Amino acid sequence: MKTTINLIFFLIGFTLWSQNATEIIRKSDRKIRGTSSYAEISIQIIRPKWHREMRLKNWSKGDDYAVSIITYPAKEKGIVFLKRKNEMWNYMPAIKRKIKMPPSMMLQSWMGTDLTNDDLVKQSSMVKDYTQKILGEETIQGLKTWKIELTPKEDAPVVWGKIWVWIDQKDYMQMKVEFYDEDGFLVNKMLSYEPKNFNGHKLPSRLEFIPVDKPGQKTVIIYKQLKFDIPVNQKLFSPNYMTRIKIK
Repeated sequence: MKTTINLIFFLIGFTLWSQNATEIIRKSDRKIRGTSSYAEISIQIIRPKWHREMRLKNWSKGDDYAVSIITYPAKEKGIVFLKRKNEMWNYMPAIKRKIKMPPSMMLQSWMGTDLTNDDLVKQSSMVKDYTQKILGEETIQGLKTWKIELTPKEDAPVVWGKIWVWIDQKDYMQMKVEFYDEDGFLVNKMLSYEPKNFNGHKLPSRLEFIPVDKPGQKTVIIYKQLKFDIPVNQKLFSPNYMTRIKIK
């Protein structure tokens, strides 16, 4: 009888943990993007023998729409990237041409960074394409976090065999993320630093993306400005409007 009761409580506890893991990921995802957003971002590409910086402005609406325009350096100034659901478009002002990126380009590096075009398009897949499970609790940078494992759902269009994400228990910030291939080997990791209050959302202002097999290489993203739940005109997310986005 005692064994049966213990088993019942174990199953109840496991079910609640599973539900909580999904809700934690969902809350964290909602906090990162809001209903809409505007950001000014510095991207530093760091390599063992060189380093360069890009700056851009970004607008987003929900999970499915985002557009970015590069403002620096002069060589790339005015280049526009558009995300529409699972599509990605690019506008090159030097040749005055809009391009819809084919599937063969989606796994290529985005502008020489440690992110791929596919990473940008599928940024919401932690909620939609994975099953979530709490593995335990750990302290990251003095913050108590949940360690959550994400495993792909059957037939989900993802490249990772699993993802581990550490989310702080107070503000739902993603403090660390590890990406593993199908054989269970760690490929990339993301580390978060310098939390700030952005328009009522406490979030890390500095993210570092690090490929583990390339010593001395990383991409650093720094949020200079970040606003949430603001009016954003839907026409910004039309391929035909890409040529009309201006740098103020």
